[in-house]
Amino acid sequence: MSRVVLRPVEEKDIDVFEAEFAGPEGTGVHQWFGYRSPLDLRRRFAETGLLTPDGGTLTVCEDDTVAGRVEWFRSLWGRPETSWCWTVAIGLRPSCQGRGLGTEAQRLLVTYLFDHTRAQRIQAFTDSGNVAEQRALEKAGFEREGVLRQAQWRAGGWHDQILYSTLRP
Repeated sequence: MSRVVLRPVEEKDIDVFEAEFAGPEGTGVHQWFGYRSPLDLRRRFAETGLLTPDGGTLTVCEDDTVAGRVEWFRSLWGRPETSWCWTVAIGLRPSCQGRGLGTEAQRLLVTYLFDHTRAQRIQAFTDSGNVAEQRALEKAGFEREGVLRQAQWRAGGWHDQILYSTLRP
């Protein structure tokens, strides 16, 4: 059985991210937002290692193979001093999808964030048509909260998003 681990991003991982997530074939239809310069990711890695007080990125590995990445960023539901939470996201290489790696990676990220930050709430959202990610979030312990109507612009139109959350145990 494979083992899923999260670890800090290494410079060689960025090559994999660029190769796998640079186009719609790698990101999939629900995460393709157009071409982006790879220089921004490399600059942020050089400056911060992609780990800051306001969010970060970790590499998802299956055994010793880079399977993708998880990310988190600060979101607000009121005053920034008191009403923030983490929003999490995941991107897996196409060859690593459909085998439960995303569920386990998101479960590990939630544990990591509750262990190492003061967040009370962790949330995620996904396209209303992304049934696989909806299942993965639910298996990882997230609860569906509702629909954010036409909240995301992608592929020439507005798309509904489903909001999920989990609370500190």
